[in-house]
Amino acid sequence: MDVAALLPLTTARLSLRVFTPDDADDLYAYQGLPSVARYLYRPAHTRERSKQVAAERAARTVWRTDGDKLSLAVCRREEPGVIGEVSLTLADARAAQAEIGWTLHPGHQRHGYATEAAAALAAFAFDTLGVHRLYARLDVENTGSLRVCERLGMRREAHLVENDLDGDRWGSEYIYAALSADLGGRSVGQPISRSAD
Repeated sequence: MDVAALLPLTTARLSLRVFTPDDADDLYAYQGLPSVARYLYRPAHTRERSKQVAAERAARTVWRTDGDKLSLAVCRREEPGVIGEVSLTLADARAAQAEIGWTLHPGHQRHGYATEAAAALAAFAFDTLGVHRLYARLDVENTGSLRVCERLGMRREAHLVENDLDGDRWGSEYIYAALSADLGGRSVGQPISRSAD
């Protein structure tokens, strides 16, 4: 399924849309920060890498097979610019399992945008894409993302100890998850609507 025709998703304050190549500078503004890259277990993006990523994301709107990934730009409604992103990766098509993630520019954190955007994407995953189980993996030190998972109503299912190496730092992760039966039948965060704007 090509989901581009079903987007953008809108919430009370946000619009979640497909990235365009023109979003490279906004993407670099937060993906180029070491403080953001720390929790992603990879180096901060260069400006050139951000251009590549924006172009790749603009072309990836198919949701069909294992590994397909949908990354949406998070924008404040009625305002230009990208303030972050949410993503959904099809981990197992047969079992309808998907991983959800979010990253926000530090200047836009602590306003509830991550929860609002993730809630809209979770509802879309369950109600439109037919996801059965949605999970998130996060560094145990990433307390902001931990709170987002809990506000979404996800349960902590695992604590993986020193399971990833970021340079010379061992990282431990939590896995949070929810089933469609847990969240799909009730409103998750702010209501969403599909719009053509």
